[in-house]
Amino acid sequence: MDKIIEKKRFSKKMVLMTIGGILLVTLVAYGYKLSLSKVYRADAGKLTISKVQYGDFEDVVLLNASVVPLTSVIVSSSEGGTVAEIFVENGASVTKGTPLLRIANPHALSGYTTSETGIIEQQNQLRKVRLDLEQNQRVMTQDMMVIEDALRTAKRKYRIDSALFAKKVITREEFNTSTQDYEYNKGRKEIMKQAVKQENQSRIMQLKQIDFSVGRMNESLESIRENIENMTIKAPVSGRLSSYDPVVGKSYTANEMLGKIDVLQGYKLQAGVDEYYVNRVKEGQTANCEFNGKTYELRVSKVIPEVTAGQFQVEMVFQGKSPEELRRGLSLQVKLTLSDNSKSLLLAQGQFFQSTGGAWVFVLKDGKAQKRNVKIGRKNYQYYEIMEGLQKNEEVITSSYDQFNQYDVIEVNK
Repeated sequence: MDKIIEKKRFSKKMVLMTIGGILLVTLVAYGYKLSLSKVYRADAGKLTISKVQYGDFEDVVLLNASVVPLTSVIVSSSEGGTVAEIFVENGASVTKGTPLLRIANPHALSGYTTSETGIIEQQNQLRKVRLDLEQNQRVMTQDMMVIEDALRTAKRKYRIDSALFAKKVITREEFNTSTQDYEYNKGRKEIMKQAVKQENQSRIMQLKQIDFSVGRMNESLESIRENIENMTIKAPVSGRLSSYDPVVGKSYTANEMLGKIDVLQGYKLQAGVDEYYVNRVKEGQTANCEFNGKTYELRVSKVIPEVTAGQFQVEMVFQGKSPEELRRGLSLQVKLTLSDNSKSLLLAQGQFFQSTGGAWVFVLKDGKAQKRNVKIGRKNYQYYEIMEGLQKNEEVITSSYDQFNQYDVIEVNK
């Protein structure tokens, strides 16, 4: 019995301790909640309060675009070297072929000269081979003429001796001698004829090879002379020289850009776009801008998706006639349309987004603003598209939350 009584007393003690622990945890949690539920008091004049609207959401983005030439051609040197002479200055109007500057590269020039000398020597050797072939042809032609003359003589004697032998004027031995002489010269001609044929075939083949080799050598010489000539850099097209700042003695590597020539055939606009839109900007989308009081239509002609410093680049061309007063470097504000307008709940843009990432906002009612979770969709240069969490005409604090984002309630004093 004593053991049972002790067990019951021990159970009561444990129950009391458990209840005490629960109360302590509850009080701590309540105190923590009270600390989080502290009220922040703010003056209405220091806040930006925006009303939720319902209307057309313009799916557009504003861009600050720069005017650039429609076509620019890079000027570079096929050979590296140092600047020896400068003939024109940056901004000058040039025509195709105008000398811009001269590059000095003694090592490359020496190599070209050595190669040129070697090729000329090889060409001279091939010319000698050609002359030898022609000389050999002449010798064989002369030999053929001698053989044919001997054959004609032997043939004539053979015919005469045949008639004389038939009349028994000459002996058989004399007739056999003229016959053998005739057959011998006839055989010589056949052999020479075959030799001439083979020689002609060989000569034609060798002459073709010589002509091909000489042609390739001439191409190499032309290339070498062009490379030497290219040390004087010339304008590849007509236009206006830009991004051009050579200095005498400055070194350039092969194919390094020396400048650009802007072809004066029109202009396009180039702009950086926030990486937020990288998957939404496409070629063919429309845009517009204002210049000197007129609105001009544009089309996205090129999207460069590589992101640098939080932006990617787009190029836009004018649809129809472009403004005549445009000049390189001018800045224009462009409104780029991403999709058609749609009806939506709209909330003005503000610095609150940097504090909350658009996950929640402070909604104001009867002088108090409380946190509320929201879902934000698209944005344009004025509004966020509200998908969930807000109703039309509700008021939202849209200025920065940095001073009070740890509070649940804001009392707004007017």
